[in-house]
Amino acid sequence: MKNQKLHIMVECAILIALSFVLSLFKLFEMPFGGSVTPLSMLPVCLIGFMHGPKWSFGSAFIFSLLQLISGQVFSWGLSPLVLVVCILADYIFAFTVLGVTGFFKGKGNKGIILGVVLAVFLRFVCHYISGCTIWASTEMNPYLYSLLYNGAYMLPECVFTLIGTIVICNIPAFKKIIDRQ
Repeated sequence: MKNQKLHIMVECAILIALSFVLSLFKLFEMPFGGSVTPLSMLPVCLIGFMHGPKWSFGSAFIFSLLQLISGQVFSWGLSPLVLVVCILADYIFAFTVLGVTGFFKGKGNKGIILGVVLAVFLRFVCHYISGCTIWASTEMNPYLYSLLYNGAYMLPECVFTLIGTIVICNIPAFKKIIDRQ
């Protein structure tokens, strides 16, 4: 039992590290934060399909802390209240919700697709809320601007992550890893 937990912890640590490294490579970067990366959410999402919600939410939370530490939120000059909302919505909640894939463990290809789409959609909602808060004091419509701005990078991220997850989860050797748990 103890060796199994250690094995799972090591797998999660490796996948979190892989997600973090992939997040450093930007295929496209938005001017005020947000980017399209080469499958940076994929390894964290895989944890959910491999080990369930307990491990996936814990791993996604650690990933969120790494994203916060490497982010530039403190250099944006935000008011204290908006800064707290931004830290929570753009980092802690936005990346921790990727753990929702754990609820789709053992649900087959339909579960994998639904899990990734739901996880990325929930991440988008977090960024949307943060964007509405940040842009609320401007003359533009913060709801429309946040929708378009965050959709511009989250939609491609969703498509890439979904395709990558489907491909990886249908490799026979990886399918055995998911099914063994």
